[in-house]
Amino acid sequence: MANEKKHDYTVCMGDVERSGVCLRLILLEDYDERTMELARPIYDRHRRVLLAAGRKIHPKYVERLKQMDIRYVFVEDAVSEGITLEELLDMPSWMDAIKVVQQSFDAVRKREQLPLRLLFKLAVKLVDEVKKRKVLAIIPATSLEVEAQPYAHAVNVALLALQLGKKLHLNDLQLRDVALGSLFHDIGKEIEGEAHHTVKGFEYLRKERELSLLCAHMAYQHHEHADGSGTPRGLKETSIHLYAQICAIANEYENLISAEFVPPHEALEIIMARSGIRYSQQLVRLFVETIPAYLPGTMVKMSDGRNAIVTKIVEHMQRPSVRYTDTREEIALADHPSLLIVGQAIL
Repeated sequence: MANEKKHDYTVCMGDVERSGVCLRLILLEDYDERTMELARPIYDRHRRVLLAAGRKIHPKYVERLKQMDIRYVFVEDAVSEGITLEELLDMPSWMDAIKVVQQSFDAVRKREQLPLRLLFKLAVKLVDEVKKRKVLAIIPATSLEVEAQPYAHAVNVALLALQLGKKLHLNDLQLRDVALGSLFHDIGKEIEGEAHHTVKGFEYLRKERELSLLCAHMAYQHHEHADGSGTPRGLKETSIHLYAQICAIANEYENLISAEFVPPHEALEIIMARSGIRYSQQLVRLFVETIPAYLPGTMVKMSDGRNAIVTKIVEHMQRPSVRYTDTREEIALADHPSLLIVGQAIL
């Protein structure tokens, strides 16, 4: 892989988002060299292409990628026909956002000035991206190497939090603060000291005069729980700021998807199980209405006993369009209320 890196970078950077490519997102452990090829490049933390789109992943590279903690890849195969994953943020925009977060975290570690102009510009861009979309799913942070994952996690949490904020009808300025607070919710992990990272993050952010104090409180309170069992202060729901509660749900969901490799529908079930315990029941209900349970490309088992693949999500997060694998008939579940997805299927 190291010998190919320069070649891949030169050839592929102009072809990062290949138009018209049919693709789906899978766990690396499910990759089959016989039937699949990469649909999008695999990047390192410097945005260099490690493996180019359109190639097979040799088994020895699969092991190297696992060593780098890369767990998700985009593939093209016969099953992915007609699936474009337009529900995801495009990779260049995602990588640009990650770069800004990385620069910001580096500045905190080095005790340098934050790139506030870039941060505010990024927050506005993320708000605009969420506002213009009916559906927006995240690319798991673990589709990048381990060094880049904290920054990708921060961007993903911001995207998820903004969708919940949009559902709550927050205005643009409020959404901007939600974005900034979400990007910085774990900043305390970059600061030396024995205190909990929520405390260190709060102490750092509250001194940044150009940032709203609410951003500091998001860092401070995103591990508090509705029932008072959280940290660092054991606050109960009525004392936890709304933005921090939004960030908390987004943070756990992203960790489940990316770090624990939990499928989206199961991650939502875990969040729902913690409704009224960790999280506000109202916010959980709205979050579930906002986040897709099954990403296009997911193989599913239907209530009629047949296997299908999710092809697209139009509006209803839990009622996507699916295509039967036996007859290739495609139907919108929103038009078939008695037909249900009962779980994931294995090819």
